[in-house]
Amino acid sequence: MASASGNSETACTLEFAVQMTCQSCVDAVRKSLQGVPGVQGVEVQLENQMVLVQTTLPSPKVQALLEGTGRQAVLKGMGDSHLQNLEAAVAILGGLGPVRGVVRFLQLTPERCLIEGTIDGLEPGPHGLHVHQYGDLTSNCASCGDHYNPDGTSHGGPQDADRHRGDLGNVRADADGRAVFRMEDEKLKVWDVIGRSLVIDEGEDDLGRGSHPLSKVTGNSGERLACGIIARSAGLFQNPKQICSCDGLTIWEERGRPIAGQGRKEPAQPPAHL
Repeated sequence: MASASGNSETACTLEFAVQMTCQSCVDAVRKSLQGVPGVQGVEVQLENQMVLVQTTLPSPKVQALLEGTGRQAVLKGMGDSHLQNLEAAVAILGGLGPVRGVVRFLQLTPERCLIEGTIDGLEPGPHGLHVHQYGDLTSNCASCGDHYNPDGTSHGGPQDADRHRGDLGNVRADADGRAVFRMEDEKLKVWDVIGRSLVIDEGEDDLGRGSHPLSKVTGNSGERLACGIIARSAGLFQNPKQICSCDGLTIWEERGRPIAGQGRKEPAQPPAHL
């Protein structure tokens, strides 16, 4: 996917915990990523059950490749193994309807922010995605405020000079209602949006180019379907978690559970084939 700035994509390192017990596991993991376009490097550490992938692919696509070997994989961190971690954040999207998602933010450089994630339950087609001013979900997405716009500009597209800083354009859902995306942006900074909210909209953002009165305000992208507060998260090698202290779930048991609520503490499913 093209970056929001219009330049070539920047690779980052993804840190996965992967269930591995022997050398054949290591070989299977390496083979799953060998020759895949967008994968620039792979390091597998059997003793730590860790896989580091340098890539320009969205993390859900890399995770799917790893789990295609029959082993569970959990993303533990994102960053650059050669540079100091700047900032990382995550938004867990939900709402009154079926739309759910996880979107991650990573400051690749002081000038360049990576936004990537997966959103399910959408109608096929494009949907506007925006950072909003407030991290307030007291009235569901209605209390998130307007688009994040500290410069007082008009609404636009992510490649426009005149735009809200929170204008991230559109993500496209496939026939199954899933949007998997990766974009880079030179206006948004992770440290500016932690504590704010991310919102996915019902319709397509016209990027400020339409004739509707809301075009220069919201992109006329319709109702807010789902939202989540943008919270600080682990960068590379910053997440040592193996067991959740609140309920004792291992990262493998937690992998297929809801974040909270019904189903969180049900008996564990049989382990993945190793």
